[in-house]
Amino acid sequence: MALPDSITTCLSQPVHYVICKLGFEKKDTYDINNILSGNGEVRWQAVTEHVCYLESDQSVDYIKSIRSLGPVCESVNLHFKSLTKEQFVIQYASWFHWTNCTEVYLEAFDVLQYAEATEVALGLMKLTSCLERALGDVYLLKGNDCPFLLRDLLASEQLADVFGQAVMNVLRVFIGSPHGLNLRNVLWHGFASPQEIPAKYCAMLLFLTAGLGQLLQTYLLQTKGVLIHRPYVIFISLEELDAFPLNDEILSIAEELVKLSSFVLKTMLPFWISALTAFRQSRYADSVILLLPQLEVGLRLLFTTTNKCPNRLLTAESSAFYTTFDEMLAKHLDNEEVNQLPVVLEEPAMESDFLWDFLNHQEGPRIRDRLSHGEINLETFPRKVANQIIGFAITILCRFSDEDMCSFKEHMVLKPLMNCASCYRSRFHPISRLKKQVLECMKSIHLWPELPTVPEEQVEKIKGLEENAEVNTLILMVSEIISQLQHYMPQNCCSSDDPINSVLTERLLVELCDTRICTLYSPRPVLEVVVLLRKISAQCHQVSQQVTAGAGLRYTQWVNKALRSRQRHNYRRMLNSIKFLSPVLRLILLLITLELVNVHSVCKKNPFDYQQYLKFLKSVLQYTENLVTYTSPEKNKWDETMQLTKTTLIKIKTISDRKLMLMNLAT
Repeated sequence: MALPDSITTCLSQPVHYVICKLGFEKKDTYDINNILSGNGEVRWQAVTEHVCYLESDQSVDYIKSIRSLGPVCESVNLHFKSLTKEQFVIQYASWFHWTNCTEVYLEAFDVLQYAEATEVALGLMKLTSCLERALGDVYLLKGNDCPFLLRDLLASEQLADVFGQAVMNVLRVFIGSPHGLNLRNVLWHGFASPQEIPAKYCAMLLFLTAGLGQLLQTYLLQTKGVLIHRPYVIFISLEELDAFPLNDEILSIAEELVKLSSFVLKTMLPFWISALTAFRQSRYADSVILLLPQLEVGLRLLFTTTNKCPNRLLTAESSAFYTTFDEMLAKHLDNEEVNQLPVVLEEPAMESDFLWDFLNHQEGPRIRDRLSHGEINLETFPRKVANQIIGFAITILCRFSDEDMCSFKEHMVLKPLMNCASCYRSRFHPISRLKKQVLECMKSIHLWPELPTVPEEQVEKIKGLEENAEVNTLILMVSEIISQLQHYMPQNCCSSDDPINSVLTERLLVELCDTRICTLYSPRPVLEVVVLLRKISAQCHQVSQQVTAGAGLRYTQWVNKALRSRQRHNYRRMLNSIKFLSPVLRLILLLITLELVNVHSVCKKNPFDYQQYLKFLKSVLQYTENLVTYTSPEKNKWDETMQLTKTTLIKIKTISDRKLMLMNLAT
């Protein structure tokens, strides 16, 4: 991918003017005492007077407001530079407590003392995300569902009621409005290079946040309210995020690679170097915050090249559309033409799968969203997550580098990393989650034989209960269905002597789940089927957990002779039911897996057959939901469970006989 060195900015000319020049046009020296009282309180009226309004509709005139506020920002910046850290802490620290991120704001003060461009940009990204989260907490004092977008949050009546509309208009000049400086978006989406963000805007945001803290304190005293901070998102199952190996040798190569790779815009190089440095210094959140926008820049360059729309490399005007991760990963462009970027990334497929996993899928970590909206505790950001973003970045640097960089691509140290990349499969797509659910449920059911149970001879002493022949009938029905399904399973997985225990195994499900299924841009019918299959699997797992808990409890009560006569009869029914429930649940898991492997065949069904198929899946779901109810400790309806199971097995056999399943279409 050749990159012209002529690209010196990703800001369009009007946006570049607004951010880099407009706020410097007025050369006036502004007295800090006009907006700051002797005891350190922000004089908001003096600040809001600098916001200008259009005569036509009294909406904010952003151009005039930025020009007017320019000298004020400069004055605030000089004021902070004149303070020692101790003075700043004494005067301002308490006013940042409402953000629940006081340390981030104190760090921003340190950054302003040296005004190193990359650190200023990083500081602004962290300030805006923490401020957005805190403003969302304030919103919830008066509203219910906090707006997802910052611009909607800042325009809300709820915040205007707390802080005043004039104050919110000041904030919107700096962040949240595409008509203003829009500092948050141009940084988080990777449009601004380090040297394009004036330090005085970082200082002003620091100042405004302290002022908001003062206004909020007054509001809470008047209303006797208490600000409650929403808990941070915590990454669970971190082992699922572990895709790429990373060590010091790989990092050293990466530090050389970024200086040579054509994927990296030269104006953005300081961000890459700072990201790798932050990772080495164990500042994992900083590393990822710096790197995500740069991945977006590089992919935007690929996007504009492959789709032949070079104008979209730049920020658009406020009235137009600009290109972010969401658009770049979409199947179609806004003109309905096929997006060529995923086609390029599909060779191999890992880039698209990884990006969707880590950024978009609802059950994935959604790193960029959660970091940029302040949902993650920056101080405890896990290394494992940063490790994956860095590892992915290195693989994509290698893939989209010039031919004369073969020595890097073939470097022995990088080979394990590149091998992992080529083998990557989606982990957070609903299809991948269903595979995981099925295997976890099967593992749970396989533990049933280890449940403590009363010796058979003691159970048989219960008067009035004989061996239920119906159990054998149900097990025979399961065997018959298995024989029908054999054609769709791997060969040599069935023993004629014991079809149930030779087929309904964890090993078979692992083998089937290892089948690669396309997850990118799954059609709606596929996703609808997967949703139903996941619900069925979840209900099966709950039944397994209830049976496990119930059997353990009843055994303990039996041993302690704590069961009344009726309870002993019920326990006998439970033990009887377990004999058929295990093969039936395992059969359902096998059906789910076989249907999943062939799920894309659903697109071959005509509308009528498709609806009939959904109706069948919903009936199986209804059965499993009823099982959950009947096997619960409150109900213990084991006889009803048996009758219900018989009806469902007949239905499954009928559908199988008529070859209406997806596996039938695939052959």
